[in-house]
Amino acid sequence: MARLVIVSNRVPGPRAKGAASAGGLAVALQSFLAPGTLWFGWSGKVAAETSTEPVLVEGDGVTYATIDLGAEDYDRFYVGFANSSLWPLLHFRLGLMRYTRADFAGYLAVNDAFAKALMALLRDDDTIWVHDYHLIPLGAALRAAGFRGRIGFFLHIPFVPPSVLEALPPARELLHAMCAYDVVGFQTRTHLADFVDCAYRFSGFAVEGDEVVTDGRRVRAIADPIGIDAVSFARIATRAASTAYIQRVRESLVGRALVISAERLDYSKGLPHRFEGFACLLARFPQHQRRVSMLQIAARSREDVVEYQELRRELDRLAGDINGRFSGFDWVPLRYMTQTVPRTKLAGLFRIARIGLVTPLRDGMNLVAKEFVAAQDPADPGVLILSRFAGAAEELTDALLVNPYDPDDIADAMHAALEMPLEERQARHAVLRRAVFEVTSARYCDVFTEALAA
Repeated sequence: MARLVIVSNRVPGPRAKGAASAGGLAVALQSFLAPGTLWFGWSGKVAAETSTEPVLVEGDGVTYATIDLGAEDYDRFYVGFANSSLWPLLHFRLGLMRYTRADFAGYLAVNDAFAKALMALLRDDDTIWVHDYHLIPLGAALRAAGFRGRIGFFLHIPFVPPSVLEALPPARELLHAMCAYDVVGFQTRTHLADFVDCAYRFSGFAVEGDEVVTDGRRVRAIADPIGIDAVSFARIATRAASTAYIQRVRESLVGRALVISAERLDYSKGLPHRFEGFACLLARFPQHQRRVSMLQIAARSREDVVEYQELRRELDRLAGDINGRFSGFDWVPLRYMTQTVPRTKLAGLFRIARIGLVTPLRDGMNLVAKEFVAAQDPADPGVLILSRFAGAAEELTDALLVNPYDPDDIADAMHAALEMPLEERQARHAVLRRAVFEVTSARYCDVFTEALAA
């Protein structure tokens, strides 16, 4: 049987799979990792120069192989092209995109270095599954190095239509690189359709249904929404709700409804608009003052990228303004924290929340929305308010869907959620729960690997 080789920008390591620091990919793949699997990627360490020989660590039968990045490669590949060009472009934020040819050359060079280091570990019959925007050219680099096995690629963030992609100077080169894979996966049918449209318009490749035909090769494009281990997360949330930590949170609320949001500190998440939406709620519907508290958890990330530094300063200002306008001596309406909260505690917070506020400006999927639904008590569930521009909105249609650019729309949805009768909350949650428990992380992995094996 072919060995599965997973490749991602960051590798969680055997101790981090369930830790608070583990990202959505690590959490989604946790139950899928079988003994014999190889997981390869960047160690997260910046050294004098990029290493060429991977460091191997074993855990539960899985081999984790990592290399360090040199300081200049880190700046060009990670801070530069990946997060200053691709990330804003693929989240429809052209005004934030910064591109240089030197950064793109560094991006290609690091992907070549990944391919060279990985080739030393590969077997002829391996099946390779590459993840996310950092590693779009890796499949082509592996082909050039001589690998002839099956290679698949999954994009966890959105893809864009031709009118947006054309703003990126090396758009054609990236599309050719994506077509070096056997299977290319996306979170939604919309992202898939945009990819196929771009492949046809920019490269002139033939399109047959969801297949792109290039130089005699066929690239199969699939929509495969990522999910969570809903049963496990629901169990964690139920247990966490009775812990001392959650009891202290309950006591601090003094009977007030809890509105919760939790994500990385990132401009794609719509945090300033969300804060403004909460302020609109308190101003337009004063009956909710002193009856609701909002908790925003926004773990710091990419602090060496200037846009993230500016975002943090803006959120500090908005939080201070909201609390200055509305708080009393015994009530602070907005609690804003940038520390990482362990998933067990987060599950408990979701369990007791009346509203889950998930309003990204653009998101590939958004697993927080699914975790909120899984954590709820079906007998007395909270209400999910969800951006219509999150990939999860295609599945979670019984959430209150909002335009995240409109603070008044967010405020209206929060008011509706706070006033919603129990029967409607139960009915909406039942539909959402079925969707979350059907489209799981295990299903996501099975769908993709079956397509890659076909």
